[in-house]
Amino acid sequence: MVRRIGVVAAVFVLAGATLGAAAGTAGAVGEASKVAAVCPVGWGSGGKGGVAQGGEHLVDVRAGRHECYDRLVFDVPGGGSAVGYHVQYVDRLEADPSGEYIPVAGGAVLDIRIGAWSYDLEAGEPTYPGEFGEALPGVNLAGYSTFRDTKFAGTFEGQTQVGLGVRARLPFRVIQLPDRVVVDVAHTW
Repeated sequence: MVRRIGVVAAVFVLAGATLGAAAGTAGAVGEASKVAAVCPVGWGSGGKGGVAQGGEHLVDVRAGRHECYDRLVFDVPGGGSAVGYHVQYVDRLEADPSGEYIPVAGGAVLDIRIGAWSYDLEAGEPTYPGEFGEALPGVNLAGYSTFRDTKFAGTFEGQTQVGLGVRARLPFRVIQLPDRVVVDVAHTW
């Protein structure tokens, strides 16, 4: 009888250890799911948007760092939530319409076109101080995980063109918000 109690106790101890290990594994999977849920997936790296012509004016471009992605924001006051855009990876940045090559540092280059002028034709002055072929003014990418370089490619027929150099061809998304367009590039796949 004592021996049976010992065997039954051993069975319970082993069962408890197995359940504890399973619960620990389930907890680890649950924690991994929480971590994975923090960083978005499924954005893809294909071109996004459509015609990027507009009537409003670009006034600022700024960058931000986030845990899972780097962000570039284009401010277009008065543009509402319908500021046009077209964003795609290209082999090399070529200014529209001249086709002039603009070197952009990084393992991959995003050609970003925002439906807004950077120059007010009526006032005869720029609304955004970008200089052709130069880095975007006020955008410091030191310490960014994904972003490497920016270049201003000018404005033509209602669209402003910017080159964004990134570490590699990574997934990105574009978000239209009232008076701005946001481009997020993920740190990883």
